[in-house]
Amino acid sequence: MAKKKSKREYVWLECVQCSQRNYRTSVNVAEGTPKLKLKKFCKKERKHTVHKIRRK
Repeated sequence: MAKKKSKREYVWLECVQCSQRNYRTSVNVAEGTPKLKLKKFCKKERKHTVHKIRRK
């Protein structure tokens, strides 16, 4: 049997404070667009900040 194609899309995580795109991750877009907010380390700010999804 053949594998099903995954409904995943690569997106960037952008820092809310400095608007730098630091991380790239894949999200499932089968059930609609997720509203993802994560606290990640920002290299420019040198602290943990909120990162949101941005598509390129």
